Amino acid sequence: MPRILIVEDEEIIRSALRKLLLHAGYDVADAGSVDDAEREQDLQQFDLIISDLRLPGAPGTELINRAPNTPVLIMTSYASLRSAVDSMKLGAVEYIAKPFDHDEMLAAVETILQQRDANDEAAPTSPEATAANASDPSNIMYGECDAMRQVFHLIRKVAPTETTVLVNGESGTGKELAARALHLLSPRAARPLISVNCAAIPESLIESELFGHEKGAFTGAVSARTGLIEAADSGSLFLDEIGELPPEAQARLLRVLQEGEIRKVGSTQSRQVDVRMIAATHRNLKAMTRTGEFREDLYYRLNVMQIRIPPLRDRLGDILGLASKFLKRQSEKMGNPNLNLSPEAMRALQRHRWPGNVRELENAIERACILCEGDVITPAMLDLEMEGDDVNIPQSLVEGNNEPTKPQEADNGNDLSLEDYFQHFVLENQDRMSETELAQKLGISRKSLWERRQRLGIPRKKTN
Repeated sequence: MPRILIVEDEEIIRSALRKLLLHAGYDVADAGSVDDAEREQDLQQFDLIISDLRLPGAPGTELINRAPNTPVLIMTSYASLRSAVDSMKLGAVEYIAKPFDHDEMLAAVETILQQRDANDEAAPTSPEATAANASDPSNIMYGECDAMRQVFHLIRKVAPTETTVLVNGESGTGKELAARALHLLSPRAARPLISVNCAAIPESLIESELFGHEKGAFTGAVSARTGLIEAADSGSLFLDEIGELPPEAQARLLRVLQEGEIRKVGSTQSRQVDVRMIAATHRNLKAMTRTGEFREDLYYRLNVMQIRIPPLRDRLGDILGLASKFLKRQSEKMGNPNLNLSPEAMRALQRHRWPGNVRELENAIERACILCEGDVITPAMLDLEMEGDDVNIPQSLVEGNNEPTKPQEADNGNDLSLEDYFQHFVLENQDRMSETELAQKLGISRKSLWERRQRLGIPRKKTN
């Protein structure tokens, strides 16, 4: 069982993250500072350290030096995102913005541990061959159908080049996994891969975030900052949901692709950068160029090589293979390796249209594993809501008749989950903060804030 150390001074976050990881089947310890962690634990005995960036005393990045053989994942608030990028230069394997979704954190942890296992098993005489095998797209993404074999073929062909790649596919198909495979198979694999979700950054800050800014460039710019493009210098930059970039940022990005140079907001000087660009979108950029939403010249600069990830409904031969893979992983985490799908459940999986693609399938399997009280998963446990089929989750297992669960007062702050933390923060601060300020403090967009309010049943404060 992998051992994980959490170093976080906020008790609510530390407790919630501990519960999340314990539920996922990990052995977890925690501490409130770097010094406490070193005094109370043997840092070399952990498979992964998850640490906040800003801590009392030494910063979280100090753990990179004190535990040189253990991967360190840095957590950071939105306001210090650029500092987290700097931490990757110091040796952190990944960073994640707070507050984060359960799936986002678990996916990052699983990826890091898989990479660590691959490195541990590497033959000392041929590290290059082993690294290439571990980073092969077929080991990062699953696919046996012809469409996915073609995707793997294109990734292997284009990865060793410097060509700009546009990854196209619906939400949940695995576009970020394709970008990771492109980076790991490239000559830049030893350098950072900086991932940016263009839809998650407020429009007013996107240029500063990507290109950096000088001190005094705008209100609140109290010091100069390095942008994410500059942080990716000599490495790869993955721009997810690039169709959401505002026009001004599109024009600046075009210059990066044409001239290989950036200019910080508020600066008169440009500097050269060497960045391999990988972009992804679920939108039709070609159609957006006709409506003026996306620059045509930028589209053609990005669309040198396009890799299309097929939706799961077009990969019927992969559905049961993916389900088996997710079932094996989830059942091992839950300590019940005998879990299996009934024939009826298999047919239900193959009939479903999967609008959420691979992510929806993974969630369905995890849900079924939790609800299953024996060894056989039935269609009802999958809760696929297929039209015309009587496939529903047992009513006794649904709280509030499927209505949004209202925030509950916890007897002890240590029992708060990450969703509870979101509710707690919004309810505590919405009387004195605008929606924009709330979204910025939480590190999400206003649209994401609204969507979470709807999902969790948190009404907006009414203004007179």
